[in-house]
Amino acid sequence: MFRGPIRIGTRGSALARAQAAELRKRLIAADGALAAPQAIEIRIIQTTGDRILDRPLAEVGGKGLFTKEIEEALLADKIDLAVHSMKDVPTWCPDGLAIVGCLPREDPRDAFLSSHYSTFEALPQGATLATSSLRRQAQALRLRPDLRVVPMRGNVGTRLRKLEEGEADAMLLAVAGLKRLGLEDRVTDCLATEAFLPAVAQGAIGIECRAEDGGLREILDPIFDAGTGVCVAAERAALAVLDGSCQTPIAALAEFQDEATLFLRAMIALPDGSCCFDVERRGAITDAEKMGRDAGQELRDRAGPEFFAKLG
Repeated sequence: MFRGPIRIGTRGSALARAQAAELRKRLIAADGALAAPQAIEIRIIQTTGDRILDRPLAEVGGKGLFTKEIEEALLADKIDLAVHSMKDVPTWCPDGLAIVGCLPREDPRDAFLSSHYSTFEALPQGATLATSSLRRQAQALRLRPDLRVVPMRGNVGTRLRKLEEGEADAMLLAVAGLKRLGLEDRVTDCLATEAFLPAVAQGAIGIECRAEDGGLREILDPIFDAGTGVCVAAERAALAVLDGSCQTPIAALAEFQDEATLFLRAMIALPDGSCCFDVERRGAITDAEKMGRDAGQELRDRAGPEFFAKLG
């Protein structure tokens, strides 16, 4: 049996805090005893990705930029749970740790934001589009090679301020993050996934803990969403085969067609959008991870060694 308090580790951004607060709210809803003072503690941990804001993520390192220090705190028994945006989580956990489940997924789409243009298609020739994501950059340039894509780092509030100050004509962000911050009114348009396939696990919040913490997992099980877990497993299985990092524009989205059938789309591209490969899979939800691996392998085979060599 787990003996509290439950110490939740998270990044310090407004969005990360909102996600930790959502986890706390769901835990209390599942077990009213956790509403007692000090039953749940939220501990802020600064990550490498939070400290380095003057360079694009692709120049800094791999996907663990936003998880490494939090996972170290888990292994050192300084926290009991880590709450992550699953799109930031590497496909392999350190020994002794496990992603044990996901909260219900928020809208996985990308958001188009602009003070002057109503849609992505309405951007004029040569317009400036801001994004910190190579995936969004690749998909934007695939459709509109005339655009000038510029990197924009910082938390959501910082990016919105920079957009208002005219540093770009438009910007792309995740719908999920804006909704969790109560900023959905800032979304000018939600981009169709047929044109802008989301990042792997975009919109999903994952919970990580020490693998041997069985008592804690019993507390967590009631708040997890099985459907989100199936979709995220399929998407991350494709990512694992592709060995994706922040330097690799990869997208994937799994959705339920009915109670028993999963529809998976995946894509890999060069950052300039000049070369893209897309695949689709339909199958039983019980084969989610197998579908993901198969889709990832097809993308790897079709792209070939020369494609990955261009990614560096």
